[in-house]
Amino acid sequence: MKTIAVIGGGITGVTTAYALAHRGFSVTLFEKQRYAAMETSFANGGQLSASNAEVWTHWSTIVKGLKWMLKSDAPLLLNPKPSWHKISWFCQFLAAIPHYEKNTVETARLAIAAREHLFDWAASEGIDFDLKQKGILHIYRDRAGFEHAGKVSQLLAKGGLERRAVTPDEMKAIEPTLSGTFYGGYFTESDSTGDIHKFTSGLAAACERLGVQCRYGQEIVSVDSNGKQASVTVRQGLETETSTFDAMVVCAGTASRALAAQLGDSVNIYPVKGYSITVNLPDEASRAAAPVVSLLDDETKLVTSRLGEERFRVAGTAEFNGYNKDIRADRIRPLIEWVQQCFPGVSTRSVVPWAGLRPMMPNMLPRVGPGNKPCVFYNTGHGHLGWTLSAVTADMVGDVVLQSMGSASRQSRPATLTTASA
Repeated sequence: MKTIAVIGGGITGVTTAYALAHRGFSVTLFEKQRYAAMETSFANGGQLSASNAEVWTHWSTIVKGLKWMLKSDAPLLLNPKPSWHKISWFCQFLAAIPHYEKNTVETARLAIAAREHLFDWAASEGIDFDLKQKGILHIYRDRAGFEHAGKVSQLLAKGGLERRAVTPDEMKAIEPTLSGTFYGGYFTESDSTGDIHKFTSGLAAACERLGVQCRYGQEIVSVDSNGKQASVTVRQGLETETSTFDAMVVCAGTASRALAAQLGDSVNIYPVKGYSITVNLPDEASRAAAPVVSLLDDETKLVTSRLGEERFRVAGTAEFNGYNKDIRADRIRPLIEWVQQCFPGVSTRSVVPWAGLRPMMPNMLPRVGPGNKPCVFYNTGHGHLGWTLSAVTADMVGDVVLQSMGSASRQSRPATLTTASA
């Protein structure tokens, strides 16, 4: 039986380990935290959102970023301090702008394909992750935003997604708790929400039942490959240990760039910080005033998810500030104020803030497939859609590894890799 190391215990690493175990491989998962899903997969916006498949490689993103650069509470914040990593990333981002439409369509296609896998896995493993299949409502306060959304809808339709324009009255009927004045919206009935941490933790337990060795609390010191085998050196406490495998899949989020460099590959991931708040709903009035349908406010770049009866998640914003995990009060405050404005009946006395680093490729498409060396593979760089795309990219990389390594317990359909333009 071929042995595979999976580096990273977030949503992509755990789904990859699960997909590989089902293909008959002996899998060892390495994670530096004590448990699965303790970093970027801990408290994201919760949306499984094909309707949010529009990539950011558009000139409007550049214009907004420049406009907001000196505004500390802006939805998109760029630290102007230069670094070679940041400069190279933005150069590649600009080079990907001509592929905006193609990459948006491709992302929508992948997001739709991911649903079937994720729901099937959750059902077969009995994972409760606060799934709500109530759709996602995009809200717009002005005509310009609404009309841009119409153009995006045409691209999403090319990827196979159906969503419809709705009037302010229809928006109120879809989510009666929403307050404010809006120009219109778009509603995607097929989208859903859920708790990424609950799902990943549940699937990690399923991995262990399938024989995956989950080695938590082990810091990766180095990785290497001679082209025929891959090695992983870890530190646990004061001890270091090196293990050798037939192959390796790097699913390490923002750490993937440094690991890829050790393996002779360029994976230009930049850490884009996002923030969230989890609003606890301890009283009946707050529970009644909080939305059940998930929202995406395109103007403020905020998303919402109702997680069970007693939690309401609001997340978003993008901060280009390097490997910085600080939770800034001036970035959390707009999220709380947004709740108070749009859902005034919700108490914000009990709010838990969080920040995580999204692993973003310059073209907004994940890196899925082989590296330069035959036994090295990648499933990383999903950006703000890691939760949405994770199941399908895990299935894809599982097929690639199976085709490359062979000798697994079952046959699988051929993989269809995403084409990462520019």
